[in-house]
Amino acid sequence: MPQLRLANPPATDPRVAPPRFDRHRTSRNPAAAASPTSPQIDAETIIARLEEAGHTLLCLPRTGPTTALRQTRHQYVAEALEAFTTPDTTRASPSTPPPIRITRMDQALAWIPLIPPDRLVLRRIVGCRCLVSPLTGRHLFSWRRLARLLGADHKAIQRWHATGIDLIATSLNRDAALVRAWDRLR
Repeated sequence: MPQLRLANPPATDPRVAPPRFDRHRTSRNPAAAASPTSPQIDAETIIARLEEAGHTLLCLPRTGPTTALRQTRHQYVAEALEAFTTPDTTRASPSTPPPIRITRMDQALAWIPLIPPDRLVLRRIVGCRCLVSPLTGRHLFSWRRLARLLGADHKAIQRWHATGIDLIATSLNRDAALVRAWDRLR
């Protein structure tokens, strides 16, 4: 029996995902079934983006045009940043981040207010924990330091941080437009 050949075989692009034919079986959630192509953001991605934002925030120069007006919305991050900055000018300074990282920083720091206002402690924990030193790559606030500041156990601080990140993920995954805006800046 002769084999059939296509005149123009379909081009396969490795960047394009193959079509999913089992969309109806992926989720029983009607909201997820309504938009099967919307990406879901997981906790690890949110933590990585917040840590990148904290790193970028600490890389910004302390002279010239600043994001001070924007940071006043995030008072908990501004207070933690004040504790980190000192008038010592002999310290090595990191290079100024490119504009795309500053844009991503603004977007990621805008996720923190997605935690409800009645959960201010969770906002403070997530905001403090996102600050990563550009010189050493370590968190400015360890779990134990946050525990001492808030008068709680460090394991409780870790659970509260995870709860705050889950609240952000739930809010982002609920609104597909926010996810698409996040995806464009990758």
